[in-house]
Amino acid sequence: MQLLRPFRLAKLTQVVSLALLSCALAAPAAHAAAPKKDSKKPVAAAAATKKAAKEPAGKVRAAAQPKGAKVAKGKPEKADAKLASKKGGKSVLAAKAEREEKTGGKKRLARAGAAVAAAAAATAVEPARLSYGQMAGLHSVTDPLDLQSSVAYVIDQDTHEVLLSKNDQAVLPIASLTKLMTGLLISQARLPMDEMITITQDDVDTEKHSSSRLRVGTTLTRAEMMHLALMSSENRAAHALGRTYPGGLAQFVQLMNSKALQLGMKDTRYVEPTGLSSSNQSSARDLARLVAVAHADPLMREYSTSPGYEVAVGRRTLQFNNTNRLVKSDNWDIGLQKTGYISEAGRCLVMQAHVAGRKLIMVFLDSAGKFSRLADAERVRHWMESKGPTASNTIASRIRG
Repeated sequence: MQLLRPFRLAKLTQVVSLALLSCALAAPAAHAAAPKKDSKKPVAAAAATKKAAKEPAGKVRAAAQPKGAKVAKGKPEKADAKLASKKGGKSVLAAKAEREEKTGGKKRLARAGAAVAAAAAATAVEPARLSYGQMAGLHSVTDPLDLQSSVAYVIDQDTHEVLLSKNDQAVLPIASLTKLMTGLLISQARLPMDEMITITQDDVDTEKHSSSRLRVGTTLTRAEMMHLALMSSENRAAHALGRTYPGGLAQFVQLMNSKALQLGMKDTRYVEPTGLSSSNQSSARDLARLVAVAHADPLMREYSTSPGYEVAVGRRTLQFNNTNRLVKSDNWDIGLQKTGYISEAGRCLVMQAHVAGRKLIMVFLDSAGKFSRLADAERVRHWMESKGPTASNTIASRIRG
């Protein structure tokens, strides 16, 4: 018995070793057989995908849920998050966010494209308004100075000699040049200039809907209203001056037309005191007459050429500036000026100025560009200074037309 025990132990060791060797050899065989078994899965997955494509969206979504998974009704985000935590792969919620981001981007691009198309259509439907001078073909008339204003008229104030004339008899809207007549009547009426005037709703522009820094309820003196009307072309101030004139606005407009006839302005007509109406019309020759008379009035000279002016409105102090930047230029000696603009009139300018030793009255109407009326005045000044007072008479005859 003692001799058999070592033999049995050795035999047992051999059996265990054979068993371990068998397991080691069986493992590679199992791994090698596994691809053959799994190779059938892609086919089944493709079939499932093809079948899912034929199903309605609701059924496909339901089939994708694992058995036992509960979907919260009306709360898809929570259900997707719960499913993602179980699957451990790419979050369904993240995938959904990506889809929504792509869809939202496409929608934003579509909206932007629609907005651009709408803007282009609006531009095509609403072309820029033509002024009366453009519609009449006045801009086709040429002149040696290549002026951008369709109407130009320059005379010597003392001798009344016409130095430059271009479409000077054309009757056109005059915009805020109207305020020269408004200011002249107020000044000549000798009304109390310290009397307080309040802006009311009646002074608000309902024709052109222009803006104003003088709110309804603002109270200023008559002198301040006149100053702002002439210097900064303040429409509400000009309207308030006419509205508060003795007899009312209708009486004031009647006086404007009577004064025009008295001055020999036969081509001139006024319907209101601001110039916002295109029915306020005149010719360059008539306006030159008005400038000459207005220049003789000290208040008209002072207020129209003032570079800037401050007014106290309640607790605020408002700074107003002149609409004609030439009044600040060292190259100009301007005695009176007024600018004007509405689309029907184009850019307008009248001035009395000392140029080349002469007192000139200049009228420019229906200028197309924002600064072209000032550029035309500069052209005339350079022309007069280069030619001198003796040579200007010869060249003036070639400019008249």
